[in-house]
Amino acid sequence: MGKKSAVAYHGDMLFQNVSESRMTVEDVSARIVHFVSQDVRAPYQFVIGTDSQVFRDYTKFVTGVIIRRLGKGVWACYRQSVVTRPLTSLREKLSLETALSQETGYFFMEPLFARIEEMLMPYVYQGASLETFIDIDAGTEPLRNPTSLYVDEMIGRVKAMGMYTPRTKPESYGASAYANRFTKRPVRLVM
Repeated sequence: MGKKSAVAYHGDMLFQNVSESRMTVEDVSARIVHFVSQDVRAPYQFVIGTDSQVFRDYTKFVTGVIIRRLGKGVWACYRQSVVTRPLTSLREKLSLETALSQETGYFFMEPLFARIEEMLMPYVYQGASLETFIDIDAGTEPLRNPTSLYVDEMIGRVKAMGMYTPRTKPESYGASAYANRFTKRPVRLVM
């Protein structure tokens, strides 16, 4: 029939990290629940962020999923997506990064957040909490961040989801510190 879709969707949504590969959304959710269950009195941040790298014939996107126990560790994984052309428009690239973070975020909202909140609720007065963020790989300083022109648009999109707080540079470590490190390695395109 024609070319494969340029962006993978839930049927192809597989995650990996340094010790595991081919994890489904359900696998990732189970790992996160296990991580939280190890200390239900702690504050947590659930973070999703996407970064990209433009190559000669394509653009590679990496979306990181991070659960951080503040001051006491982290569990993370990521998924890759490829657009089969180099994206030269900064706005298009940032828009797709945000869309991939949002798409990933939707798959974790209902089942995972309800489960974590159920585990943490009895310990709220002892410090347990869950904050949820989508990190946008853009900054607000025009001289340092050419993406600053599009920040308000991306923030509005994330806020419209209702479950995530948007963050930008320098606080957006999910995109700029975690996902970024996996964007540099080329991928083999299969057509």
